[in-house]
Amino acid sequence: MAERRYGWVVVAAGALITCVAFGAVFSLAVFLQTMADATGWSRAGISGAMTLVFLAMGAGGFAWGTLSDRIGARPVVLAGSILLAGGLALASRAGSLLEFQLIYGLIVGFAAGSFFPPFIAVVSNWFDKQRALAVSLTSAGVGMAPMVVSPFANWLLTVQDWRGAQLTIAALCALVMVPAALLVRQPPALPAGAPVSGAQGGVETSLGKALRSLPFIVLGATYFACCAMHSGPIFHTISYAVFCGIPAAAAVSIYSLEGLAGLGGRVLFGVLGDRYGAKRVLIAGLLVQALAAGAFVFASRLADFYMTSFVFGLAYGGVMPLYAVLARGYFGPSIMGGVVGAASLIASLGMSVGPLAGGWIFDSFGTYTWLYVGSFAVGLGAVAIALAFPPQKTTKELAYG
Repeated sequence: MAERRYGWVVVAAGALITCVAFGAVFSLAVFLQTMADATGWSRAGISGAMTLVFLAMGAGGFAWGTLSDRIGARPVVLAGSILLAGGLALASRAGSLLEFQLIYGLIVGFAAGSFFPPFIAVVSNWFDKQRALAVSLTSAGVGMAPMVVSPFANWLLTVQDWRGAQLTIAALCALVMVPAALLVRQPPALPAGAPVSGAQGGVETSLGKALRSLPFIVLGATYFACCAMHSGPIFHTISYAVFCGIPAAAAVSIYSLEGLAGLGGRVLFGVLGDRYGAKRVLIAGLLVQALAAGAFVFASRLADFYMTSFVFGLAYGGVMPLYAVLARGYFGPSIMGGVVGAASLIASLGMSVGPLAGGWIFDSFGTYTWLYVGSFAVGLGAVAIALAFPPQKTTKELAYG
């Protein structure tokens, strides 16, 4: 029993590592204007590095997730932590925009893919009860990231140039994430690579069959549209607020509030998903997310941004754990790393659209209005796709009875 309680240590390690890792990666949003002013690089060019991050993170998520099914989460997370810190350090020394895009986009992005799929897989296998809560708390680290790392990055920019600030963040990643990765363990009843029976006693489906199934196709399409709609508003909120006349420090606080709301949303939506069903709560959350994205068009004052960002963060943070809960409901635990990794690959393709599109829209039109209008439209598309999820009880690989 005491050994089983160690699962909560894995949850805590996952929340800490994902907080620092994704906070470091997404701190590029804080650096965007400072980097553009200091280097003369365009916003679209710098944002393009984030597009590459999402592409590489998606490919890495599938590769790292599948590998974690075979060798366990600890070596995967440890290797990713070292690679992330090294990539950030190298990116801080980049001498040209292309060099920065390749280092930050490919190395940092591939490393970032090593955290979410392995952690979701190992945590879901630690818990028979309270699984949704454990998964939500693990993913809550992503919600905490804007509250912790973004203000820290903004403060660093007041005492250092962007290169020194990014190097400092790289050192922080190494000092925090590497020791935390050593705390990760496989559950005693499920050694890495061990075959696992489904909840109803049947043999689980293969990864290949799972990825060709209707539940996964709908899951991937919904995930893609969801991430495509919220990635632009997430990445460009700070720049948009500054463009509207909000001071930089206050603009960062908007981003932090969005993260705080996302943290609460992950836990709230996870609990609601257990009670009312993940599909219903996901659809409701996607609708709220789309409406909030569209509401940014009407924001101009700090209070407007606070209100809209809170609702937007609550929704986009809340829906994210539900994809893993749905995947765990359709497919068995032994292929969770591969399934979540494949879903993350598709989601990352969606995430890659927003930053580049937002930068191009601003550079072309001098405004972010069409970014938020487009996000609203894509968000409604995500709602429509999610309605096609089949009932879980008709799926042969049903994991919950």
